[in-house]
Amino acid sequence: MTTEPSAGDRDDRAEARMSASDVLGGAFGDAARRIGGDSAEETTAGGVVWKAMGGFRGVLESILPSLTFVLVYTFWPEPLYLSLALSVGMAAVFTVLRFAQRSTPAAALGGLVAAGAAAALALWTGDGRDNFVFGLITNAAYGTAYLVSAVIGWSLIGLLVGFLVGEGVEWRKDRRKRRVFFWLAIAWSALFFARLAVQLPLYLAHETALLGTLKLVMGLPLFAPLVAVTWLAARSLYPGHRLAGRDS
Repeated sequence: MTTEPSAGDRDDRAEARMSASDVLGGAFGDAARRIGGDSAEETTAGGVVWKAMGGFRGVLESILPSLTFVLVYTFWPEPLYLSLALSVGMAAVFTVLRFAQRSTPAAALGGLVAAGAAAALALWTGDGRDNFVFGLITNAAYGTAYLVSAVIGWSLIGLLVGFLVGEGVEWRKDRRKRRVFFWLAIAWSALFFARLAVQLPLYLAHETALLGTLKLVMGLPLFAPLVAVTWLAARSLYPGHRLAGRDS
């Protein structure tokens, strides 16, 4: 005589059958939403770009610490710790405000850690230009990752969008989608390598103030249009979806 499995047993079995794509989908979806990929509440490219940048506060958090360092270092290069301390202090203020207002502190906290690590390296070497070393490394790493993903046919943009719309990796069976995601990954790779190509020679030439200025110029002003292009391209491929993992 067989017994009917309980509801709890059925739930356990269902959970056990969760596929790897479900797990990866959740991970990619969360990652994309953290960078503004969730457009459930945004219907325009401008709205998506603004959300990806974190709104007005996000723009300030991205710009002010570096801008503070550049301005102070330009006019008062010595002592070095002054410009570094003010830059890290600015990032710390944003982080404290996030915690005080109980808003999401991840971006500000990440900026504070990055600013602190960069400042520590510059203080250790005694060279202000080393405040930008981690940025150079990041550009090289991201540029390489996007390029390799495009070349091997597993575009990082395709993976993010595929999991956001609940398609997983099925987009790889569609030639049009593969082509669009290939070129989007190439475009992102080109952005990071362009930053590296401009900034690395300035680093080697000890042009610290100019390096900092161009880092700002090649930051959000280049990031924002490419976010818009990426979102518009993805939206054209999935006109019946909100890019949030659910049908509209």
